[in-house]
Amino acid sequence: MSSGCSIRAIWILNNLDAVVFSRRFPVVEKRWRAFCNTDNEIEQLFSSLPSDSDLSDAFLHRRHREGSARGFGIRKSNSSLGSDSWVDDPITRHIIGLYINKEMEDDKNLLWPLILHIKGYYSILVLPLVEPRHVKAYARLCKRPDCGSSLGLDDSLSSLLLDLPAITGAFMIAHAIGDIITGDTVEPEVIINAAPSVGGLFDSLTGSIGISSRAKPVAPQSASSSPLGTTGPGSATADTPKMGSRPLDKDALRTFISSSMPFGTPLDLNYSNIFSIKVNGFSALDLPPTDQKQPAWKPYLFKGKQRMLFTTHETVHAALYDRDEIPDIISVSGQINCRADLEGLPDVSFPLTGLNIANLEVSSYHPCAQVSDQGPDKQGVVFSPPLGNFVLMRYQATCALGPPVKGFYQLSMVSEDKGAFLFKLCLMEGYKAPLTMEFCTVTMPFPRRRVISLDGIPSLGTVSTSEHSVEWKIVTGGRGLTGKSIEVTFPGTVKFAPWKNQMARSAFGTIVDEDSDNEAENASSMVNEEHFMEKMNKDLPPVDLEEPFCWQAYNYAKVSFKIVGASVSGISIDPKSVSIYPAVKAPVEFSAQVTSGDYILWNTLGKCPHVATV
Repeated sequence: MSSGCSIRAIWILNNLDAVVFSRRFPVVEKRWRAFCNTDNEIEQLFSSLPSDSDLSDAFLHRRHREGSARGFGIRKSNSSLGSDSWVDDPITRHIIGLYINKEMEDDKNLLWPLILHIKGYYSILVLPLVEPRHVKAYARLCKRPDCGSSLGLDDSLSSLLLDLPAITGAFMIAHAIGDIITGDTVEPEVIINAAPSVGGLFDSLTGSIGISSRAKPVAPQSASSSPLGTTGPGSATADTPKMGSRPLDKDALRTFISSSMPFGTPLDLNYSNIFSIKVNGFSALDLPPTDQKQPAWKPYLFKGKQRMLFTTHETVHAALYDRDEIPDIISVSGQINCRADLEGLPDVSFPLTGLNIANLEVSSYHPCAQVSDQGPDKQGVVFSPPLGNFVLMRYQATCALGPPVKGFYQLSMVSEDKGAFLFKLCLMEGYKAPLTMEFCTVTMPFPRRRVISLDGIPSLGTVSTSEHSVEWKIVTGGRGLTGKSIEVTFPGTVKFAPWKNQMARSAFGTIVDEDSDNEAENASSMVNEEHFMEKMNKDLPPVDLEEPFCWQAYNYAKVSFKIVGASVSGISIDPKSVSIYPAVKAPVEFSAQVTSGDYILWNTLGKCPHVATV
């Protein structure tokens, strides 16, 4: 069997579990039936594709059996033999099996592996081609008596999936379809530094005091009315239609599927390329050079003013505890976006530096790139650039400069409806120019309590309150922080609405009355902090699925910020080291921006979830 990816069928279901779109690939299905006949398993497996109604019924049955559309993934007391959760692996949240025309859950009814991707109101199911022995292996996993297996054993789900590269391709297809039906087909952002207005001494002086020209985003490449896709210098407009504000666009889906994966084999999942080809077509002027092969990711050759832009986008995730027994956790996920407005089919090469400082953990490159090791601190990258904006590289790294915001947050309930808090933070310690913090905001969420008033003045910045949160703006837009660190404090008290009058809504849509008999019995007793901290630590369900950490037993502050000028991991590209072959005169620019992801300050005086490391 080929190690590539082929797709047997695709289904899209709405939030009522009804199939609203389906596509089958007879060529791939013929190969599946040939495999079954070869292995003499045509009568032992579910060898044909189900109808839309049968698949919808099976999906609804799985929802009831597993507890939700995604399933638990972990074996519980209500898990049944043959179910995905019986396998006892979180992967079965995303790679599921359905029993078609269910009379009994055996191999003759099992349809596997189905890639499940939920986007918006739709559930997308993609069925890749695998061998019958893989389906039978999964069926055995669904009926084993033990609860999971040790890592590395041959009979585990992970070891089975490692033998199925088609799974990865099916996930890419599901995500591409999800972006199309929700209108999220947005190309990566590339930033261009604004040209200096005066230059020379003035620019150096304004840069030293933290005043710099604003960086401007460059719109993605789009097809113009001419077949060559000519764009004006320094600008580009996007004409890709958005489909998130109207019902499912079946014509757009059919066009994308027919063009991107003819006969069920994925070739190019870039929606912008597919849309441009549909709108503009090809003409006799589009012929590539006779001595070069035009890659699939560049359907049109660029014509216009030539230039190259590189942008690193990094997101910093952190969990800061300020406790001796729990180490702080800081990680950086980043990507290098590129735009190469170059005529013809040139090759671009450059050394990627800073790898040793960044302690690069994981990296992946665009299919157009080739990478060679040139030393412990740099890699040589050679690529044939696609048309428009694209992600050249994705990576996971450490924060070489340390946390941009560090310190502690303390909150203690001094009475049932009043809490005293204290922030002591240090911003940009160890960060030097050209790194600039454009803004920094700290938010204290209180999803279960309604804020009535706030008493306290920070050493820097402004404070505002909403019904369920307190927001502290430390650094605001227009007054960036460059070349120095600052320490800020914010002591205060926050008053909430009376607890006995509040009703909390759980994550499952039920109303929970927080009053209790114990509260009534102790109403006349003296209020003390220990009693209220015990009350705050009750094991209650989360208040909102969008705030997974907001149990009443946990409280935290979330930090949001943006830093420009360089990466915090240390990864960088020197524009002077970028080479283009055949040689052309094209300016090369490099920019960087860093934003916060889940950047959490856990309450030092309260409970906090953490993972033990060995």
